[in-house]
Amino acid sequence: RKKSIKYGYTHLSAGELLRDERKNPDSQYGELIEKYIKEGKIVPVEITISLLKREMDETMAANAQKNKFLIDGFPRNQDNLQGWNKTMDGKADVSFVLFFDCNNEICIERCLERGKSSGRSDDNRESLEKRIQTYLQSTKPIIDLYEEMGKVKKIDASKSVDEVFDEVVQIFDKEG
Repeated sequence: RKKSIKYGYTHLSAGELLRDERKNPDSQYGELIEKYIKEGKIVPVEITISLLKREMDETMAANAQKNKFLIDGFPRNQDNLQGWNKTMDGKADVSFVLFFDCNNEICIERCLERGKSSGRSDDNRESLEKRIQTYLQSTKPIIDLYEEMGKVKKIDASKSVDEVFDEVVQIFDKEG
């Protein structure tokens, strides 16, 4: 069940953009993206940023007022962050980072449950274990960096969907 937040943000999911690109028969990146996703690894930054920037540019070209984005699942490592800073410097500012904090076992169980209907190649225990290692080695340091800048808004994601959504709404009410 999806709910939306009415703050004028356009939601962009890095993972969804990558999965869509992977399915595109005309894409030069399809096989490469599939390989990285299946291994629980982070797709090269140039690919992810080009997809994000294309979506942002198309959204703003259609409506100049739509210039606020909620980017889901990015940046995931130092390389992502450097690529973002290089490509988007002077073009986009990061207001804050939403960090959905949840223990590993709950995350795995939820993704395995999602895997029963998602059709995602990475919704299996082996890929999920690899993704947790990638998170600890590569993503957590990025969250820590934003935390040092005072830009992290932490949410207890072990709660129910409705409780988590309510926490997100409170953050957007304050920051939005």
